[in-house]
Amino acid sequence: MLELQQIDKTFHRGTVNESCLFRGFSFSVPVGQFVSVVGSNGSGKTTMLNIIGGSMPIDAGKILLDGQDITHMPEYRRARRIGRVFQDPARGTVPQLTVEENLALAKNKGKPYRLGFALNRNDLASYTELLAQLGLGLEEKMQVPVGLLSGGQRQALSLLMTTMTDIDLLLLDEHTAALDPKTAEIIMQLTDRVVREKKLTAIMVTHNLRYAVEYGNRLVMMNKGGIVIDRTGAEKEALTVDDILDTFNAISIECGN
Repeated sequence: MLELQQIDKTFHRGTVNESCLFRGFSFSVPVGQFVSVVGSNGSGKTTMLNIIGGSMPIDAGKILLDGQDITHMPEYRRARRIGRVFQDPARGTVPQLTVEENLALAKNKGKPYRLGFALNRNDLASYTELLAQLGLGLEEKMQVPVGLLSGGQRQALSLLMTTMTDIDLLLLDEHTAALDPKTAEIIMQLTDRVVREKKLTAIMVTHNLRYAVEYGNRLVMMNKGGIVIDRTGAEKEALTVDDILDTFNAISIECGN
């Protein structure tokens, strides 16, 4: 289980631009839950992911993952247990390296590096099989530098790489926002399949209300560092886009978006 306990976060403290986003914010996600998080700009969605992932420190509170206090654990150590796919497809891969070389890096995440060949015949066969399941033709581009792939191909590869090793939590930071509608649908279907097959705990931040309603088993709407809607299980399944659109629009207008 992921637990955020009484989190405080203030930006630009001590300046004229001081802004308090979280004050006593608490949030928990049970093991195996897939949470969709929506909210207007500035509501705290991405900041929450940054706090969980370790790229942003907090002023007060605790962060627990399966009972372990990771509040002061550096980002690179959290990455052994927490995977993240970003909005920009370029952030999850190394563009100068080939597809197979990127996969080799992902497979060895968290392991000590020693002198030796990073790739072997057995690995290449398993990589080809993994890529073929995506249905994007990547299995035919194993020697192609990742920087030459389309955005959708790179995002699919990022998702695959992030979940190749055992992780406790998957963070999805608007990971379809930079893609065209058709490719975004493919990535969402792939995301749902990966989360289900690997039985992952996942938090997905998205501006697409339909995705938030259709995917996952919990929906959370944030506003000004707080939670204004939280629906799980049958209540979540009964939700429609219209059910949350009025609240979302009212918040967006209030925030000037």
